[in-house]
Amino acid sequence: METKSIQSVTKDITRACLIEKVLPAIRAKWPAFDSNNPIFLQQDNSRPHIGNNDLEFIEATQQDGFDIRLCFQPSNSPDINVLDLVFFRAIQSLQYQKGPKNVDELVEAVERSFDEMKAKQLNHLFLTLQSCMIEVMKDSGGNNYKVPHLNKNGLEREENLPLQHHCDIDIVNKDLALLQQ
Repeated sequence: METKSIQSVTKDITRACLIEKVLPAIRAKWPAFDSNNPIFLQQDNSRPHIGNNDLEFIEATQQDGFDIRLCFQPSNSPDINVLDLVFFRAIQSLQYQKGPKNVDELVEAVERSFDEMKAKQLNHLFLTLQSCMIEVMKDSGGNNYKVPHLNKNGLEREENLPLQHHCDIDIVNKDLALLQQ
């Protein structure tokens, strides 16, 4: 097998990846009892992403009784995608330590870094995501906030690291009222 880098990602490449890789993975892992409920795949607004009315993709999604739909992240929306916000950065920092010299070594380093990611690190990532979600809610859905520094390692040493953050009910009610306007 030969690894080749893609010089430019196009709509055709994106469509093929979704149809040949993402949809089969969803079908294989999604609980059968829940397959009749809509499953939304959210994309950002990058040019190579396909539209939510792409006929080839729609045809591929309607197999096996699944209801899989594409949607787009609102423009200029806060970055609360756990992959972009923290997960890729964490894997990238592990991968940089390995110093790959070609594409094959890079792929190997990323896969190894993914495998080395510990449950403790994942908990830290999701706590960061939750704290950012709360900050977005405090900003009434805006993205004018700084990622909070939580001193997770210190809290963990003191055995006070939470599994999840709690959001003040007043913040939730304020944002629910905004959504209903």
